[in-house]
Amino acid sequence: MIYECHIGMAQKEEKVGTYNEFREKVLPRIAQEGYNCIQIMAIQEHPYYGSFGYHVSSFFAASSRFGTPDELKALIDEAHQMGIAVIMDIVHSHAVKNEVEGLGNFAGDPNQYFYPGSRREHPAWDSLCFDYGKNEVIHFLLSNCKYWLDEYKFDGFRFDGVTSMLYYSHGLGEAFCNYRDYFNGHQDDNAVCYLSLANELIHQVNPKAITIAEEVSGMPGLAAKVEDGGYGFDYRMAMNIPDYWIKTIKEKIDEDWKPSSMFWEVTNRRQDEKTISYTESHDQALVGDKTIIFRLIDADMYWHMQKGDENYIVNRGIALHKMIRLLTASTINGGYLNFMGNEFGHPEWIDFPREGNGWSCKYARRQWDLVDNKNLAYHYLGDFDTEMLKVIKSVKDFQATPVQEVWHNDKDQILAYARKDLIFVFNFNPKQSFADYGFLVTPGAYEVILNTDNTAFGGNGFADDSVVHFTITDPLYKKEKKEWLKLYIPARSAVVLRKKK
Repeated sequence: MIYECHIGMAQKEEKVGTYNEFREKVLPRIAQEGYNCIQIMAIQEHPYYGSFGYHVSSFFAASSRFGTPDELKALIDEAHQMGIAVIMDIVHSHAVKNEVEGLGNFAGDPNQYFYPGSRREHPAWDSLCFDYGKNEVIHFLLSNCKYWLDEYKFDGFRFDGVTSMLYYSHGLGEAFCNYRDYFNGHQDDNAVCYLSLANELIHQVNPKAITIAEEVSGMPGLAAKVEDGGYGFDYRMAMNIPDYWIKTIKEKIDEDWKPSSMFWEVTNRRQDEKTISYTESHDQALVGDKTIIFRLIDADMYWHMQKGDENYIVNRGIALHKMIRLLTASTINGGYLNFMGNEFGHPEWIDFPREGNGWSCKYARRQWDLVDNKNLAYHYLGDFDTEMLKVIKSVKDFQATPVQEVWHNDKDQILAYARKDLIFVFNFNPKQSFADYGFLVTPGAYEVILNTDNTAFGGNGFADDSVVHFTITDPLYKKEKKEWLKLYIPARSAVVLRKKK
């Protein structure tokens, strides 16, 4: 359960936050919400704050704008005491062009660390591309991995921009529709070698370390073991999922949302690779883009988030926000990620201080007072997120249990699936509630443990969640050892039931 975060923009005040403030004010929130891992962005020193930490100049320096190295170490120690793992967003896919601060002309040689000629500059990122074919570069980057593990006790890394490393084209302008597209002779074997070595080294230094690849092409074997012919990452980001949700919200009216398509998308992965599922990360929150809650509610967030003053648009947005997250988080085969604040529907996009906005931090912060204010509807989403994580963590090795589809009907817009003793039921129909809707499940008694329509989460409270649901026998399905579970499912709601022992 990963909480993606940024130290500088983690405070509600319009300023650059510090390691100490994060440790004192934000870490307790993360622990209370139920996340057991934080992924910290922008740790490696970078000249331009607005790069979100992705234009790195000093690879062995913790960013001084947030405080001292010892203060970062104290933050990590405190997280460990809370049972929270700490991974960092490591950038080995490129480096900043700046020659004064960075490696762009180190020792008077522009190609000491970087490819020569046309391959030196990244065509889309305005940065420099490492020459992974040089032993000295590989040693530099490998020692960088070991340094953060040894010196700061990080528990692993999320490798940024892996697609850019893998292909001569950086993945730009390529469709990746079939296996011929992956192995088309445009692969950078030097980068493949480096990534495999990095994963080997990281897991030798710390066998329990976590490595995650941010990779959009779908390169096979990325999260398979090196001894099995893979690259050695523990997880790959399921980058198809946020793209799918954005496309659905943008392009389809509610009546055209198809549960079969949703279920296929959130479970579409190779069996031998574990993934990190997520509905949105920092990518979807940046200026010029929109978070899921903002796509759903838009300008009405400014006028109708006061409890008792919600309109149809706000109620719809709150309902779908919970359902989208529950469907994504409950179908994981590895982990689940959330960007800080998005769990409670943080309004507006992220815009770092820059010349164009008068160097303002107004949109580079997190307004925690919104979720703390019980007179506003934000806390409904935050409270639901906490309860959702409790359900997932209530099953031992939840991510390793099979996801078994029970039923889908695209016309009714109903979806149901099981994991161990849990049944997840979704009604995406915007208008129609269903009474006595039946599913064939393992015989027994089922109790409701989570309902998106609960009034505690901003729902209507149409169903009585105190009722224990007993399955009904059917002679037709005796051989299959299945019985009917019949439920009342309100429109635009989801419910989780547990089989009683």
